[in-house]
Amino acid sequence: MNGIRERLEDSEKVLVGLGGEWRGVSYEKMKELLQGRDYFIVTTVTDGKILESGLDPAKIVAPCGNETWRQCSKSCTKDIWEMGEVPDGLCPHCKAPLTGNTIKADQYIEEGYLPQWSVYTKWLTGTLNKKLVILELGVGFQTPTVVRWPFEKTAFFNQKSYMYRINEKFSQITEELKGRAEGIAENSVEFINKLQ
Repeated sequence: MNGIRERLEDSEKVLVGLGGEWRGVSYEKMKELLQGRDYFIVTTVTDGKILESGLDPAKIVAPCGNETWRQCSKSCTKDIWEMGEVPDGLCPHCKAPLTGNTIKADQYIEEGYLPQWSVYTKWLTGTLNKKLVILELGVGFQTPTVVRWPFEKTAFFNQKSYMYRINEKFSQITEELKGRAEGIAENSVEFINKLQ
């Protein structure tokens, strides 16, 4: 476990991907690990808790949405509202009920995360040829095109990167990353919380 700490200390940048194991948990240890580092977090968790964690929201993107943001269930508008902003819970345009602004909506309004996605992709271009630690934590196969496959690609192309895939069930590493990645078959939240 000390290998992660040492690599983080030696890194220039840290890319973190969070999956389902991180739903409804505390981010205190994550905050401690990332303090003072140049990091970015991509989360597929839609509960919005990470935005209340004290981690820098300018360094977080949630492309699968956020349950605390509301959208029209009929997608009659691209408008997105904060929880409680529309007191009656009905779309001001068509009077359809509001629903969570997540990929679970019938027609997900992606405009909520796109500005932050641009910030992330710009940050990511600055990781090439830098000492990059990639922490893929609790990410499964529900949305592999968001974290899992892009992180593998990032690790493959950045020869100075090292990737940790920590997941209870899906910790396998591709052949192309052998020697520059580790798969750890453990609950990622518990693993991070145990780091000294």
